[in-house]
Amino acid sequence: MQKTAEDFLNGQILLIDKPLNWTSFQAVNKLRWEIRQAFKIKKIKVGHAGTLDPLATGLLVICTGKMTKQINTFQGQEKEYTGTFVIGSTTPSFDLETEIDKTFPTDHITETLIHETTKQFIGAIEQFPPVFSAIKKDGKRLYEFARAGESVDIKSRTVTISAFEITKIDGNHLNFRVVCSKGTYIRSLANDFGAALNSGAHLSVLRRTRIGDFLVKNATSIDGFIESLTTN
Repeated sequence: MQKTAEDFLNGQILLIDKPLNWTSFQAVNKLRWEIRQAFKIKKIKVGHAGTLDPLATGLLVICTGKMTKQINTFQGQEKEYTGTFVIGSTTPSFDLETEIDKTFPTDHITETLIHETTKQFIGAIEQFPPVFSAIKKDGKRLYEFARAGESVDIKSRTVTISAFEITKIDGNHLNFRVVCSKGTYIRSLANDFGAALNSGAHLSVLRRTRIGDFLVKNATSIDGFIESLTTN
């Protein structure tokens, strides 16, 4: 059934598959602009329930109109991710946003050790957010300190990981699946996992596949959503 301006103002939940190199903010802005253009609406609230880094793809739950009041509820729900860790090297951002800064031996790492080490991260764990993150300290984003070369004291957070499995091992590339609570940084998990292996690791691929009961397989692309508006 085709949506109307009133539908979007009263509140819609949009499942969007965010493309690579888009910020979540850009995705929200694009959809807001397209909805306004399609229906000649001067103003409409649009927001997302949980940020994805530009280098991550996958599920964005985007709310419009009155449904934006539910954003905090959706943000607090369990999330699932898949992706790839590269063992044997680290980066300052824990992912590919920055260049490799250190390399480590991997000859001692066996498949058994890899699978056994995942067990250390199941349950409630203490995790330090990456210094290259949008968390605020003293009114500034942490990445602003990092890019300026300034050191900053970061406090750990308690997060819960209910599932963590390595689904494929291809040399130094480890494919994984993680189910976790709000506030979990998969980049930090990559870095901590590498350290637990007495080596190093960074995140090279990340995709969010689920938020609560919302699945990325039911999501549409940004272009697909825009096309659905123009066929109204």
